[in-house]
Amino acid sequence: MTIPAEGLLAQCRWPDMPAPYAEALRQAVSFILERCPDTRGIIVSGTILRGNPAPSSDLDIYVIRREPQRQRVQKFFNGVPAEIFINPEKKVPDYFADEARAGRPITAHMLSTGFTILDCDGVIAGLQIRARQILQTPPDPSPEALTIARYMAAARYEDATDIAAANPETARMILGLAVHQMISYHFLAAHRFIPRDKDLLTVLETWDAPLAGLARRFYGAATPAEALTTAEQIADHTIATRGFFEWESTTQTVT
Repeated sequence: MTIPAEGLLAQCRWPDMPAPYAEALRQAVSFILERCPDTRGIIVSGTILRGNPAPSSDLDIYVIRREPQRQRVQKFFNGVPAEIFINPEKKVPDYFADEARAGRPITAHMLSTGFTILDCDGVIAGLQIRARQILQTPPDPSPEALTIARYMAAARYEDATDIAAANPETARMILGLAVHQMISYHFLAAHRFIPRDKDLLTVLETWDAPLAGLARRFYGAATPAEALTTAEQIADHTIATRGFFEWESTTQTVT
């Protein structure tokens, strides 16, 4: 049975948040309940909730509904940006699995660290248990997955070096993407989850300070030549190659 929005709103719990965030969250939840009267649960997470927001921080709100429909909504409430992720319960395990394979358990982190605003039938509590289990299990990529990740970084690095003399600006752009792939590979090869981009170098510094130092030097390089030299050192440290190398995937039958 669907409960009216007013009834669901009366069941909501609210985290202790300063203005304008508290009012923004209430407006967002009212919007969600009007939009999705079949809502089963709502959880909010992010830097605002943790008490250390940046000027552009938003509210991350995860919604579980009964209908087999999903949607993403980005909207301002009381001047505060909010990202709303709406899903049926049965879709969430797919996100868990896909993101765990990629080494970036974004959904699991969002659910495990969030504040439960509404949980009509225990669906949020159940998903949080599963999310915490995922975060406690280090990524275990297959040798082939690691080889593919290593190859993609090496190929991009080679693309950058190929045009470094003729087109240094484009080369530097591609080189930045290659270095990011190298560092991401380094995390996966060490059976560590890849952090959010904004936390990547900070987390890297806690367990591989020399590589973090090279990365900071690369991103702060004053000249293309300095960036290229530093990227070469990063490649040696992470993927242990500077371009094309021989490999082959497993044979797959296609239909």
